[in-house]
Amino acid sequence: MAGQKPFAPRETVEQVEEGNILAPKFDANGLLPVVTTDAGNGDVLMMGVMNEEALLRTIRTGEAHYWSRSRRCLWHKGATSGLVQKVVEMRIDDDQDAVWLRVAVDGGASCHVGYRSCFYRAVPTGTEDSPVELNFTETGKAFDPKEVYGDAPNPTQL
Repeated sequence: MAGQKPFAPRETVEQVEEGNILAPKFDANGLLPVVTTDAGNGDVLMMGVMNEEALLRTIRTGEAHYWSRSRRCLWHKGATSGLVQKVVEMRIDDDQDAVWLRVAVDGGASCHVGYRSCFYRAVPTGTEDSPVELNFTETGKAFDPKEVYGDAPNPTQL
């Protein structure tokens, strides 16, 4: 409805923690962290953030939308690559300040680097090595980023 706020105001702890109405708590920058996992096997695919518009579009379309901090714009995952994340289930945590998406991905990959998951390296623990050497957990890329993205700017910021 025009003029109506899409989410409930946060009025009491009980309402936020035990209520059945969505009342998300965005951070000082207007963002919510989002963990996205593969609905089939539970693998973590990526971590992103949503602003109010991204959350609302994800709810309304059933496809993942995020706020791109590097590009500073709304981002419909897969709009450029075709690797659309279809939401199988969306959950909000107990105090409604974090989202978990379980998705099915057209094309099977979610990382702009070409790997299936953005979490394609493991950090060893129990080591005093310096610098810490990462271990690749994926044996190869799921797609060639140059073919998929062409000349689009890389979102990774130094």
